[in-house]
Amino acid sequence: MHKQRTLLAVFAHPDDESFSMGGAMALYASHGDRVYLVCATRGEVGEIRDTSLATADTLGQVREQELRNACRLLGIHEPIFLGYRDSGMRGTPENQHPSSLSQARPADVAARLAQFLLDLNPDTVVTFDPNGGYGHPDHIAIHHHTTAAFAALRARSPSARLYYTSFPRSLVRRWHAVAPEDSPMRRMDPETLGLPDELITTRLDVSPFVELKINALACHRTQVSPQGPFSQFPREEMLRFLSTEHFHRAQPPAPQGLQETDLFP
Repeated sequence: MHKQRTLLAVFAHPDDESFSMGGAMALYASHGDRVYLVCATRGEVGEIRDTSLATADTLGQVREQELRNACRLLGIHEPIFLGYRDSGMRGTPENQHPSSLSQARPADVAARLAQFLLDLNPDTVVTFDPNGGYGHPDHIAIHHHTTAAFAALRARSPSARLYYTSFPRSLVRRWHAVAPEDSPMRRMDPETLGLPDELITTRLDVSPFVELKINALACHRTQVSPQGPFSQFPREEMLRFLSTEHFHRAQPPAPQGLQETDLFP
């Protein structure tokens, strides 16, 4: 009989979850495991891809509903919001907003997250890698806050695991090589994104859920444009990119050369 396990993902904005590990969430939810998501902000200062969907004043509310829709589609619990304001990209005025995640005391955020971890008692916690995927300050902040909070859970539950979702550098290089010349991915430096391949400890085959993952991403209508980066790839390349999700096991540290295919002990 399958033992019900608990997975807790902690991200910064609506849509982070579907892109980073929507397949894993759907996979484990389909197994009957409990899958929870903590979202630090409502993405209040993100771009609005279609101005008929939201205004600057309503974007946070709209993105909250988009996230709820995506969670229902993936089959996971309703999202938990920490209630901080989106800090925007590095160097923008939004970084200084008093309610933004970037202005919150790190110890306070970590303490709030630690309480969720202790209450939910997850077997596995997942958040961003140290670079936050592509360097967004809120992504990097939630990485640090979640890592700090995990210490409280590990002290009580030594078997608990902490993973960072990321991309192997070789995959980022391939994205860059096959992207059309006018793609935003061509403006990114593939040597600064993701993690070196040898730091990827866990590869999860989510191919049975890749269409569900794509549909969950599409729930984030204000952020994900039909003409977005992945739409510019041939469909088989897009499916290849999205069918495997990659992680680094941070705690307990993974033995050298470890190659896992599961996020649970």
